Amino acid sequence: MIQITESAQTHFRKLIERESLPGLGVKLSAVHAGTPRADVRLEFTEPADLQGDEWAVDCTGFTLWLEAASVSYLDGAEIDYETRDTGGQLQIRAPKIKGVAPGESASLVERVHYIVENEINPQLAAHRGSVAVEEVTAEGVVMLRFGGGCHGCGMADVTLKQGIEKTLLEKVPGVTAVRDATDHDTGAAPYISRGNVA
Repeated sequence: MIQITESAQTHFRKLIERESLPGLGVKLSAVHAGTPRADVRLEFTEPADLQGDEWAVDCTGFTLWLEAASVSYLDGAEIDYETRDTGGQLQIRAPKIKGVAPGESASLVERVHYIVENEINPQLAAHRGSVAVEEVTAEGVVMLRFGGGCHGCGMADVTLKQGIEKTLLEKVPGVTAVRDATDHDTGAAPYISRGNVA
């Protein structure tokens, strides 16, 4: 599951003792899990702040709580505290936090989501845009909704056909077509205005 070194436990214990709040523990969660932007969030938490579905890791003198939705992404994580001449540094390594490419037995939906989050959205982010998977039909048609700078962009059709659809058809066996479910007339801040495209 999760490894927390003795030096990290000692570090947390000192900080918790300094706060002197009964039951104070440490909560670890994954933010933007399964995407290239994934990161960890570590915070002190009191029992009243817990949702009730967290996983508990008993440490010497305190409890490390894992957010339930983050457990699979934090599996195999290691928390360490390294003492240096200039002070100490907490290090968290979570090798699965950005997700693991789904295997051949994964559903079509899982494979589409993985490619969208790990290959397509990082490219669209350069234009302040993104897409979200609305639906994957039984026939393999992927319905997408554009967001950010892509919502209302005059080049959304080109992005869809020459970029997104091409990528999904090549990398996800079972995808037959990609369709846009976005009402582009409601886009508030398009990267390229639809009126600027001839």
